[in-house]
Amino acid sequence: MYIIVVGGGKVGYYLTKTLLVEGHEVLLIERDRHKVEVYGDRLGSVVLAGDGAEAAVLSEAGAQRADVVIAVTGEDEDNLVVCQMAKAKFHVPRAIARVNNPKNETLFQRLGIDVTVSQTEHILKLIEQKIPEKSFVHLLNLRHDELTIVEAHVSEGSQVAHKRVSDVQFPVHCVIAAIIRGPDPVMAMPTIEILPGDELIIVTHSHEEEELKQMLMEQ
Repeated sequence: MYIIVVGGGKVGYYLTKTLLVEGHEVLLIERDRHKVEVYGDRLGSVVLAGDGAEAAVLSEAGAQRADVVIAVTGEDEDNLVVCQMAKAKFHVPRAIARVNNPKNETLFQRLGIDVTVSQTEHILKLIEQKIPEKSFVHLLNLRHDELTIVEAHVSEGSQVAHKRVSDVQFPVHCVIAAIIRGPDPVMAMPTIEILPGDELIIVTHSHEEEELKQMLMEQ
């Protein structure tokens, strides 16, 4: 697999180093000439000096044959431009962008970026999973674009409490994968009544996550 990494900060450097160890063909693009020299001494001829947000540089890097382009600069705007150019001009199958400001993550996804990685958001989600009273937790992004898995705690005041699964008007793309009741999972059959204390494991589109959250929260 041929992978282009744009951005030679610590993330880009260690990502490139790891991918090389795993046997991938990798090229790291970095604007800072000093970093290019240092990384060239450490990694060999897999470092290219230039601005990865420029079409000419991506072309020189061989983006037309790349399987993946990963933009991990410290600027969200640059990461977005790199990924959009990779997909629109060079038809790269998969573009992955680092998102430094979590508020930009939804925008990146709407603009066609295949995968976004927000370190801040990831840390917040890990913290949320450790808070027992947290009623709605984002667990995982699936490989399929825009699909996520969430866990929701059903309280007595929730809109869905004491209703059968078939009677609840969930957002269109939501599917209950399981109901955790005590130590045991329960199949989410249409006739099953959702009870206070249940934990719902739900697969949903990311753009419906907020709507689902508002629906399940205690009134």
